[in-house]
Parts: sequence; structure tokens; C-alpha cells
Amino acid sequence: MATRKKLTLHIPEPTGRPGGKTDFSYLTVSPAGSVRRPPVDTAAADTADLATSMIRVLDPKGKAVGPWAPKLHPDRLRRGLRAMMKTRAFDARMLLAQRQRKLSFYMQSLGEEAIACGHALALEDGDMCFPTYRQQGLLLSRDDIPMWEMICQLMSNERDPVKGRQLPVLYTYKRAGFFSVSANLATQTIQAVGWAMASAIKGDTKIASAWIGDGATAEGDFHATMTFAHVYRAPVIINVVNNQWAISTFQAIAGGEGTTFAQRGVGYSIASLRVDGNDFLAVYAASKWAAERARGNHGPTLIEWETYRAGAHSTSDDPFKYRPADDWQHFPLGDPIERLKQHLIAIGEWSEKQHAEAQKELEAEVLAAQKEAESHGTLLDGRLPSAATMFEDVYKDMPRHLREQRQQLGV
Repeated sequence: MATRKKLTLHIPEPTGRPGGKTDFSYLTVSPAGSVRRPPVDTAAADTADLATSMIRVLDPKGKAVGPWAPKLHPDRLRRGLRAMMKTRAFDARMLLAQRQRKLSFYMQSLGEEAIACGHALALEDGDMCFPTYRQQGLLLSRDDIPMWEMICQLMSNERDPVKGRQLPVLYTYKRAGFFSVSANLATQTIQAVGWAMASAIKGDTKIASAWIGDGATAEGDFHATMTFAHVYRAPVIINVVNNQWAISTFQAIAGGEGTTFAQRGVGYSIASLRVDGNDFLAVYAASKWAAERARGNHGPTLIEWETYRAGAHSTSDDPFKYRPADDWQHFPLGDPIERLKQHLIAIGEWSEKQHAEAQKELEAEVLAAQKEAESHGTLLDGRLPSAATMFEDVYKDMPRHLREQRQQLGV
């Protein structure tokens, strides 16, 4: 009779430990400019190599090289740099405000700014983003969304545009193509595919952009997203932000240790790219490629953005319990703001002096927006939306029992 071997459960482990240097050897990085750029109508199966290599444009000297290097006017590059700088300044100021108990909760995008800001530059008016809670750069890249109003949402004050009905950082702006952020993971990817299918049915030119983290790809909704996107050739971009960590668990828990997340797209017959998410030019180029593919009825694209969550998962998290304090300094893809800054300096369109001046200007702009928002109340002074708002925006004609309840409250 054969002896059965005792089974053991495999639990993936992070490559680093608190107090020690992280080993990033698991991260396969392609040289800048070395990855081919196929036409946007290429077959999904022909992108298999693009799901394992890494699309990069900026070389170590700040030069844009290779077939993915976009021809962007310096003004647009400066706009992208300022958007990233503003996002980082906004995050830093809001983190401080949370520590001062002016708001209850916050989530930074520190180290990931290029992904949202570069992607925003590639979209058009009318396109709809279905973001997670770390894409505030999509809003901060625009001129029509006031920062003070975003801060009012964070502080849930009397000018909160969503009237206290959402947690802080769960913004919603229809006019900006920014669908309401959901705290439930992966739910919005399938909603994005449905929105994109509706756009195709109506025969318009609008596309959807769905966002998900590496950890949430383990959710069932992600796989339903992939199936529907492939079968119906939905005009959608599926953005998988691989920032290496899902709260306190390493990306290997979601299956990232054996292959790339981009390869999952190829398995579903969806065109797939793996991109250096800290390279602003690569982010823009890959986003533009995927947007043109969707708009041309050539099908969906999955993009895995390699980046690093430099800060805590949220203000409720202490990352030093599960990874080294200086982890970000060792991440091989570097700081996205510093890399674009060096590129602009290398082509003679920026300087250290201009950068320092822009930094001061943007920090002052964020501070002014915070003061404006605080004039409408903070978590400390209890100036919240009226209780009457809980009865509004639900029914066109308020039912009798709700009218009675509102009268009982005296609002």
C-alpha cells in the first residue's frame, strides 16, 4: 500500500523584512526603449511578450528612447509634472490634516502619481473612469475640479458635494468622468465593462477606464470583468496597479509570484501590456495606445502598472510592521516626479530653480484650498450636512412615511 505524503500549505512570503533591505530581484525590469510597439489593431495573442517584458521610455540619463517615446510638447510635459507635484503636495497636506483630526481617514498615492496623471492626459472628454481610492491624480490633473471642494468631501462638512454619504477619498464627479469610488474591491471593473458595452451599443466614441489593485485581482468580479470584456470586445482599459502590496500582504498572495498580472489578460484573449508605472512618458504612451485601440473598435486592453506604494496603505495602517522603513529608496523604478523632472532638465525645458518655485507655488495653492474648505467646517467643529439631506436624492416623489419621519426630526 502506497504511503501518502503529508501535505503542507504554501503561504507566499514578502521578499523583505522590517529592518532589513528588501530584495527586489523578483521584479523583471526591461531596459528603456527595448520593447517593441505593435499597431493598435494587433491581435491580443500577439501581445504575449508585452505582458512579460516592461515598457519603459526614460533611460537613466533622462532621455526618452525607443518606439514608445511619445512626441509630447514641453508644455504638456510641464503640465504633467505639475499635476504630479500637486497630487503629492495635496496628499501630504491631507495626511497632516488627518493627524490633526480635521478629517477621519485618508489614503495617499505617494510614489504612484505618474499612473493617474499620465493616464489622464491620454483620455478625452466624455470618457468615464471607474477608479479605486488611489487615483486622485485623475481629478487633480484637471482645471475644472476645485481642490477646496475635494477637501470638503474629505472633511464631510456642510459643503461636502456628496453630503456625507461617502467615506473620505471616495470622490464622485460625473462632469469629470469620475465614477463614484467604491470601498468594495473589484466591483467597479465589471461596472466599467458594462458602461463601455453601453457606449458601443449607442455607437458613440466614449471609452471606459477601469482601475483595480494587484490584490483585488483575486476577487471573482475581476474574472467576470475579463470574460465580458473579451466576449463583447468592450471599449475599455483595465488598469491593474501593481504597487507590490495589498494592505499588509505582499503581491504574491494574489498570485503575483509565479507570473505577471498582465499575463492574465493574454489568457482571456485581451491585449495586455506591462508598463513601468513610474515612467510618466511610458504611462502616457501605453494609455494612449490602449485608448486608440478601444476607440477604434479593436477591443479591450489590460495594463499592469508596476509601481510602489511608498506610504502606508491608509492612515489606519503602520507599514513599518511588515516592511523595511526605507523600502521605497531601494525600489528599482525610482521616483516618478524626479524622473520626469530630470527629463525636462535634460531637454532644456526645466531647471532646479523652476522646480523649487513650482513646489512652493503648489504647496501654497493646496494650503489656500484647505483654508477655504475649513471655512465650511471640519470634523472638529461638527459643521456637518443637514440631517435633511438623508431624505433627499432617493425618490423623485418622497413617500409619505419618509415625509413623516422628516417632520418628526424637525428638518
